[in-house]
Amino acid sequence: MQSDCSDQKLNNFIKQLGFNKFSKELVKAAFTHSSYTKEQKLPYQKCYERLEFLGDAVLKMAITDYLYTKYPDAHEGELTKIRGIVVSDEILHKVALKLNIEDHIKVSEAEEKCGGKKLESIQACVMEALFGALYLSSDREQLKNFIIKNLSDLIEEILNNKTVYNAKALLQEYTQSKSKELPQYELINESGEAHNKTFTVKVFYQNKELATAIGKTKKQAQQEAAFSACQKLGLINKNKELINE
Repeated sequence: MQSDCSDQKLNNFIKQLGFNKFSKELVKAAFTHSSYTKEQKLPYQKCYERLEFLGDAVLKMAITDYLYTKYPDAHEGELTKIRGIVVSDEILHKVALKLNIEDHIKVSEAEEKCGGKKLESIQACVMEALFGALYLSSDREQLKNFIIKNLSDLIEEILNNKTVYNAKALLQEYTQSKSKELPQYELINESGEAHNKTFTVKVFYQNKELATAIGKTKKQAQQEAAFSACQKLGLINKNKELINE
């Protein structure tokens, strides 16, 4: 009865997102972590991993189409960089938080105790799996519009803060132009509960510390450290704009 109740809540949630025609079984799988299927001794296909694989491709195609049409003068390389950021776990997690999907995710008891449902990686995977489930069982044009509706504002944010998101690549390009060495990132502190950790990272070049930064994920901390380093090196100005050499 508990399962039936949670399944009905999930179905109502999907309807609230605007989808009336969809496969209940596929959507249920999209919100099911592999730890749950293992715990319940369910078939592998009942977890989200296969749907995540499909949804990743669906997401990339929708974003590619949008960027190609929206920015007709942008170069292929620039569009590729933007798309790479848009489809990242960091951005998908922001969408997941906006939609409030956490309560509908099924994980094992052990994973639940560790705060697994709150993890950026799991919520991002569920989003991709949901795209896969809806691609197979709902109106595909509606799905495309749904994806763009929930990501268009974030795309604008990325375009307005490209130097922040691309700081790691920018710093690497700089160090490689000076020598063969790459910047090195070192995790120096990790604190907080499993679902709400804070990471402190330092970035070095030729054994010299360039910057230190804090983030909610290791990747975010590295990104912020790289950005701070680029500012100190004079690659980015105070307005977060790239300085041409």
